[in-house]
Amino acid sequence: MTVPRPVAPSPPAPHGSTSVGRSLLRKKRVLSSAFVGTTIEWYDFYLYGTAAALVFNKQFFPSDSELGSLLASFATFAIAFFVRPLGGIVAGHLGDRIGRKALLVASLLTMGVASTLIGALPTFATAGWFAVAALVTLRLLQGLSAGAEWGGSALLSVEHAPASRRGLFGSFTQIGSAAGMLLATGAFALVQLLLTDEQFQAFGWRLPFLASALLVAIGLLIRLGVDDAEEFRELRARDEVATSPVRQVLREGRRGVLVTIGLRTVQPALYSVLTVYTLTYLADRRGDSSAGLIAILVASAVGLASGPFWGWLSDRWGRRRLAVVSAAATAVLIWPYFLFLDLGPLVLLPLVYLVVMNWLHDSIYGPQAAWFAEQFPVHLRYSGVSLGYQVGTIVSGGMTPFIAAALLALGGGSPWLICAYVGVLAALSVVAALAAADPVTDPASAPGPEPVSATGSGPAPDAPAAGTPAGRTAPGAAGGPGRPEEAADALV
Repeated sequence: MTVPRPVAPSPPAPHGSTSVGRSLLRKKRVLSSAFVGTTIEWYDFYLYGTAAALVFNKQFFPSDSELGSLLASFATFAIAFFVRPLGGIVAGHLGDRIGRKALLVASLLTMGVASTLIGALPTFATAGWFAVAALVTLRLLQGLSAGAEWGGSALLSVEHAPASRRGLFGSFTQIGSAAGMLLATGAFALVQLLLTDEQFQAFGWRLPFLASALLVAIGLLIRLGVDDAEEFRELRARDEVATSPVRQVLREGRRGVLVTIGLRTVQPALYSVLTVYTLTYLADRRGDSSAGLIAILVASAVGLASGPFWGWLSDRWGRRRLAVVSAAATAVLIWPYFLFLDLGPLVLLPLVYLVVMNWLHDSIYGPQAAWFAEQFPVHLRYSGVSLGYQVGTIVSGGMTPFIAAALLALGGGSPWLICAYVGVLAALSVVAALAAADPVTDPASAPGPEPVSATGSGPAPDAPAAGTPAGRTAPGAAGGPGRPEEAADALV
């Protein structure tokens, strides 16, 4: 009989390897949640922008004046941007008190319900002004949801990131915008391809909105499996969350709020010009909006790679340098962009978008999640980034299609006033970038994590020194270097 050879016992697992594995899995899940959830959120939001340019002026605002119908349609597009700060304020207050995850689940659900109902609305021909009122109400809900979404998603990804990779991690929230635009534009392009113009205007435009119900269900399944970052959970466990975070950030973090508002001025304006107004401009000047849709699709697809690239580069070269160079270039290159729209071969428009979208826009937008978070200490961060981000968006993004249409008419059909407007916004962003803290090039400029005491005012007795980079603990503290999670940081 053969005696089985004894099997040597397996060597013990290296110390902390299980913890490292869990940390890696958690970080990957967070990045997936930030990307997928934000993609679905922005898919719903951008559907409205495309429909406002192509459909709603006819279906909800018919009139004898083509310009009047278009302005009315763009006004409903813009109205969501005015309530986004309210969504950001409410979400910031609750997110700084109860956590980021709960607000992200609520925002995704709200956006999905509003978008699905837009797809089921009767038009003006069927329900008159009731249809218009219902459309405006649902657009307001989209604005509230979008105002709550970005800050929470950005912080969830950035607060889980190692200090040297905040730009890269935060970019996964940012590329959700490109993916959402890709899905929204692709959905409309597919419906237009499969249906006649009459069918598209009659019912085809509804299909992308109705499809959002399924996408939101998928997003909720992913997002429910993510927890808040350890630094926030520890802050809450010590009962050191801010009692009135919005009021405190306006008192203690005004500089950060003003800087983030300024940093937002040119980027959303440029995005609105490229993804919304250009469709109308091409339809009027060249009789073809499909070339714009194709260019947006190509640029959005490339944006899935260019966003993380610019985030990664900002971790090495600095956020400020990228923003200053790209904002200044935007002020210059917006002039030949409109010249190309008037005279250039539209078959080359996707190549033009590689410059204006994937360079000028993405290099500013990709690092914003990390950069905005770095302007505020952890206990005020959700309120600070949400307020600055959303107010800055009102100043530029939401009103830009409306303003551009008015400026074109005011300029006698020439786009020079539009170009000058974008140039002014770019100058404001350059000034804000020069004033912003940039921990990559100047670590001492970042506000230190200054948790409040249980009474809601003043630093806690064990607060780290002010020079500690935002969102990180001092060496040897909980979550600091030396824990197994730090080894995982180096592997992600």
